[in-house]
Amino acid sequence: MVFKDKVAIVTGGTRGIGRAIVLMLAQEGADVAFTYLKSSNEADTLAAEVKKFGMKALGAQTDVRDYDSAKELVEKVKREFGKLDILVNNAGITRDKALMMMTKEDWHDVIDTNLTGMFNVTRNSIITFLKQKSGCIVNVSSVTGVVGMARQTNYAASKSGIIGFTKSLAKECAPYAIRVNAVAPGFIETDMLSGLKEEYRNQVKEHIPLGRFGTAAEVASAVKFLLSDAAEFITGQVLILDGGLSIM
Repeated sequence: MVFKDKVAIVTGGTRGIGRAIVLMLAQEGADVAFTYLKSSNEADTLAAEVKKFGMKALGAQTDVRDYDSAKELVEKVKREFGKLDILVNNAGITRDKALMMMTKEDWHDVIDTNLTGMFNVTRNSIITFLKQKSGCIVNVSSVTGVVGMARQTNYAASKSGIIGFTKSLAKECAPYAIRVNAVAPGFIETDMLSGLKEEYRNQVKEHIPLGRFGTAAEVASAVKFLLSDAAEFITGQVLILDGGLSIM
């Protein structure tokens, strides 16, 4: 198993990409703590699935926008599991609309969750990684943060910020054998995508060279690679999974 005896935190872990990452980590031998905001039923179901792989699970109701909540999350994981080896920052939301219609709340909700939330959890994890001179971080960005998308200025700003954060922290932590990378998914079959009108879905597919949407499992596989020893000479990189959408 790739992550035997490892302990991981995955933020936003109960649905879509986050859920697939949690299950991948458990299947590969890691004990996994994951955050959720509202649905305790989904958290309980996911924890039960993790335990089917013989691994420990911790579902933590955490608002990553709150620094003290993020601090308590990391402390609780270390109390429960004894250590921390892996961090996957996945928690994120959208509030899509044209900038001329965007409210301050639309802007701050997205920035505070996607970007500040990543800072809060990473800031409270990094001291542990530095002290033990080991650790691996993968941040979930988006193809929107690479090429931009109309009606997503807030989301694009947050996801571009994640990329800059990733590259800077990778340089900062490399002397301590800590690797920091990002994945940038394109259109992935999740609840968020299923809410789009069929006509728009078909239009989007026409612009994807591979002619289909990606799956959460495919994103989880990319995260698995970046967290694994197979990528031990890779840091500060952004792995784009978009079916060729962003090809220039």
